[in-house]
Amino acid sequence: MKQKLSITIDENKIKLIEKIIESGKFRNKSHILEYSLDKFLEENKNDN
Repeated sequence: MKQKLSITIDENKIKLIEKIIESGKFRNKSHILEYSLDKFLEENKNDN
């Protein structure tokens, strides 16, 4: 089950995210952020 999350991100990062979305690789901001978080968690799963 997915839950809504409110976050604050630097405006320049939002602009970069929007350009990546326009390229068609991701559907929306949630998609790119969830993908990025999955990658981050995978890379850091043994740091606990």
